Amino acid sequence: MQGHGREVILGVGGGIAAYKSCDLLRRLQERGFLVTVVPTPSSLNFVGSATWEALSGRSVTTEVFQDVHEVRHISLAKLANFIIIAPATADLIARIAHGRADDLLTNVILAADVPILIVPAMHPNMWNDPATIANVSTLRQRGVTVMDPEVGALTSGDTGQGRFPETANILSAFNEIAELGSDLLGKKVLVTAGGTREAIDPVRYIGNKSSGKQGYAIARAALQRGADVTVIAANVSLAPIAGVRTIEVSSAKQMLERLREEFVHTDILAMTAAIADARPSQESSAKIKKSEYIKIDLVENPDLLADILPLKKDQLIIAFAAESSHDEAEAQRKLASKGADILYLNDISHDDIFNSETTYGEIFNLNGSVAKVAKTTKDTLAHQLLDQALLQLG
Repeated sequence: MQGHGREVILGVGGGIAAYKSCDLLRRLQERGFLVTVVPTPSSLNFVGSATWEALSGRSVTTEVFQDVHEVRHISLAKLANFIIIAPATADLIARIAHGRADDLLTNVILAADVPILIVPAMHPNMWNDPATIANVSTLRQRGVTVMDPEVGALTSGDTGQGRFPETANILSAFNEIAELGSDLLGKKVLVTAGGTREAIDPVRYIGNKSSGKQGYAIARAALQRGADVTVIAANVSLAPIAGVRTIEVSSAKQMLERLREEFVHTDILAMTAAIADARPSQESSAKIKKSEYIKIDLVENPDLLADILPLKKDQLIIAFAAESSHDEAEAQRKLASKGADILYLNDISHDDIFNSETTYGEIFNLNGSVAKVAKTTKDTLAHQLLDQALLQLG
């Protein structure tokens, strides 16, 4: 199953620069990408499978006839959203250009239909050889992005064009083929996600159906756009996002405590968590017997946004509301009363929002503008909300 457009195959060629791809792998993970490393057999002379498995957290194979039952070249091709080949030797570039499939990596490249970024590294004489020039030209004509190597000192003692590019330059090129921006670079984004639970006794609680999927979608989108992201997650069963700091809480009071601590360091806050409106006035330390389970006295939970509003300076707040009927006036009232800058009104009338991959509703802004959101993925909505936030931040 693809990771919401975040699956990268990192192919590693047999050059000394292979060790530099360890840093590239880490930087991709920090940006929320899930990376599977596919080294060529010769590259293992420079960096071994154990290193790649430890860094990626995934198994590493080099040949088509390893783990044959998985039909690995096809399963990896289906998994991939992007392929980066770094470093790419002259030999590997030649094999790709001529459509050869003599190891796992070249098989995956032939089977995949995704954007490919090739990062060459070799001696200048090899880079400038007519055969390499022709092979690079062929790949570029096919739509493959081939970076130019950088000029600098090489392991041979020579100097010239052939040096492995700096990681930052590779990521910049990757952003272009992946159509990812860096418009949130340097911004701190805080997301609340999931649904709070208010304990009745050690077994029972008051809760809701929120899964945290929308909050995690916003966290992923912000991470992809360069932000420093923190998620305060209430009872979320989703896997943590690599590169995102996650704080786990359970109740509304616990979330409020962490929200107070984190909000002052935040540029954008997205309040996607579903907060229980009330909690039992007393929590029983022992399970309440069925015969005694007659009524529960409730007290109102704090309004988290209202509580942190006095701490607001230049932060931009995205609030969420779930309603069973369209009420634009009520949405605008909530937008103003909560001190939010943007409000997304979920339409839950058909009961397919919670724990769903899709959403629909309306986006309200303080200036009175309304944008209808037709049924779409939560990942798409996440980017729409961040676009709105950036417009308001200027």
